[in-house]
Amino acid sequence: MYGTLKLVGRIVGEASPTEFLFVADKENHPPKYEYVAVFSRELIGDSVEQVQVLAQVTGVVSRSLSYREDLDLEALERICRAGIDDVNVICRARTLGYIAVVEGRKEILMPRRAIYPGNEVFLAPDKLVTEFFSYSREEGLHVGYLISRPKIPVFISVNGFKRHLAILAQTGAGKSYTVGVLVEELLKKGATVVIIDPHADYVFLSRKTDGTRYEYANRIKVFRNPNSTGRYSRSELDNVYDYTIRFSDLSGEDICDVLGILDKWTNIRNAIIETVKELKEEIGEAYTPEHLIEKMEEKSARNPNALKALKYVRKLKRLRVFGAVTTSISEMLKPAQVSVVDLSGLNDPSMDYIVFRILSEIFYQVSSRNFGYPVFVFIEEAHKFIPRKNIKKLSRDIINTIAAEGRKFGVFMTLISQRPSKIDPDALSQCNSQIILKVSNPSDQHAIIESSERLSEDLLKDLPGLNVGEAVIVGEITKVPVMVKIRKRVTREGGADIDVVGRLKAAVEEAGLEEELEKEQELVITREDTMWSEV
Repeated sequence: MYGTLKLVGRIVGEASPTEFLFVADKENHPPKYEYVAVFSRELIGDSVEQVQVLAQVTGVVSRSLSYREDLDLEALERICRAGIDDVNVICRARTLGYIAVVEGRKEILMPRRAIYPGNEVFLAPDKLVTEFFSYSREEGLHVGYLISRPKIPVFISVNGFKRHLAILAQTGAGKSYTVGVLVEELLKKGATVVIIDPHADYVFLSRKTDGTRYEYANRIKVFRNPNSTGRYSRSELDNVYDYTIRFSDLSGEDICDVLGILDKWTNIRNAIIETVKELKEEIGEAYTPEHLIEKMEEKSARNPNALKALKYVRKLKRLRVFGAVTTSISEMLKPAQVSVVDLSGLNDPSMDYIVFRILSEIFYQVSSRNFGYPVFVFIEEAHKFIPRKNIKKLSRDIINTIAAEGRKFGVFMTLISQRPSKIDPDALSQCNSQIILKVSNPSDQHAIIESSERLSEDLLKDLPGLNVGEAVIVGEITKVPVMVKIRKRVTREGGADIDVVGRLKAAVEEAGLEEELEKEQELVITREDTMWSEV
């Protein structure tokens, strides 16, 4: 079926359906993360058939009876001169499953029967490995290549997004870069994508890495509140639109909810609701937060409930998000469009309110069937909006609602964070798939393993050893856990670290210090040469 197989070892010791050891050739053993195959007999339908089980090497050790740690160097040298070589290379492998045809459809099943010691272990053929990590053209998103087989592409399932996704990594490991790859793939599929972007990491998606316009540039829009100072100027970006909310569009109840006034505080809520009604009668639809504050200050002298409400109403000054009109959510919800909500330059309360507002409107429009297509929501810096439960956030409830119910209607959420230990664990556990890049912090590792049913202890131990741009993918978006090198992006990354050396060099040039520093460097080199010649 797969042509000539290359023998790399034989199974030894105790073997289970999920794991086995094998002795390999010392000079030609498979490295860690490589894929191997063994034959087993499994029950398929009503008969027991021979199947080829794919496994991944999870560890490699070498052992020797002669070269022992209790011997001194002189004894070890004598053994070496005698030409004694009894080194054994032992590999540990974790089974990933076998392909079987069930009711006319290919499925990956886990072996249930014993895998026997003494059986041959082969290098897994490329064709077998490719079958495990491929999906149909309609379903598959090309995210990268196998770490151990860089020519074999890895696809994930767009259907897996229905159960939500988490992308987790420490700073600088490549999580924003990975999101860019996913967005490119989803846009080509015609997806509606909304990105919550606190640091302007995704505002250059309309540009290719060389600065030219991306072929889908007209389908990528950046929404920014005019009060935002912004990480980049509007002139640097394409397709920038204002995102504002007209204060008078909020009902009295909405304002109470925004200010965190509980339903049981009826007197305070009623004071605000009544004042809002009065403003609408006196001013019409043009009243602002300042009008409400002034009105409550007037009332506070004679109304104790208004006085209590005033301290909450004054918080509106911190929400620098209101404008003359309300941007319709329909501007963001269009088929085959990416909408980047640039929150850079806004304070935390303003970010929190905008996220609450946008996500609430998205959920309503999709759940009420006003928008008939699935929406993929990416929430960068997720720990800012759904932190652990002892921190109040307006956006927490709507994110938890989407996590629990979004898949029923077609709102699919991706949480992105470099600090998974700071995210509400209930929300994180609702993400049935994870793309995990390098993570070294023990508390973050613990949070990941607590939230994921698919991440094994072996994979967890591998996370600190991943290079930049390498990831472990588990869950509904992949048939089996896979370690992947994320492919190159077509679009420009906005969140890349600055070139410190290049910026400092430019600063030296601007300050006119080149000649002075060159002379200083020559003196240093001369002193070092003199020192070494004296030694």
